[in-house]
Amino acid sequence: MASTYSFDIVSDFDRQELVNTIDQAVRDIKSRYDLKDTQTTVELGEESITVNTDSDFTLESVHNILREKAAKRNLSQKIFDFGKVESSSGNRVRQEIKLKKGIDQDNAKQISKLIRDEFKKVQPSIQGDAVRVTAKNKDDLQAVIQRLKQEDFPVALQFTNYR
Repeated sequence: MASTYSFDIVSDFDRQELVNTIDQAVRDIKSRYDLKDTQTTVELGEESITVNTDSDFTLESVHNILREKAAKRNLSQKIFDFGKVESSSGNRVRQEIKLKKGIDQDNAKQISKLIRDEFKKVQPSIQGDAVRVTAKNKDDLQAVIQRLKQEDFPVALQFTNYR
């Protein structure tokens, strides 16, 4: 009976937690004295967050608020990809923050190579924007998870479908 066990390595985030984070950040921006009269807007789109405010200083404050609120809701800081700051109408600044979801091919190859080099009894396979890891022993899979948690990849990693 050669049964195999597996799990998936994915990069995802809880959309509802992100919505709650944005709501809390907007409330915080409206109540803070230094940001009250800046007419700052934070809009959540399908794949990005758009921040529109009156200066680079207030933009930096909005970044700090967003990061703080996301951390409190257990969202990784790695999901935020801060874009270029653009000038907007009326001496305002605008920035689009892309939301990273899924493991790109380069990172998937890097993860697979690390697993293949360090764990001989484990087989990684890239499946779209996820990496599936299979082995005959659950302990080997646990060791892989612990090893990947030690690495600092540019994307947030979650381990799902453990069976």
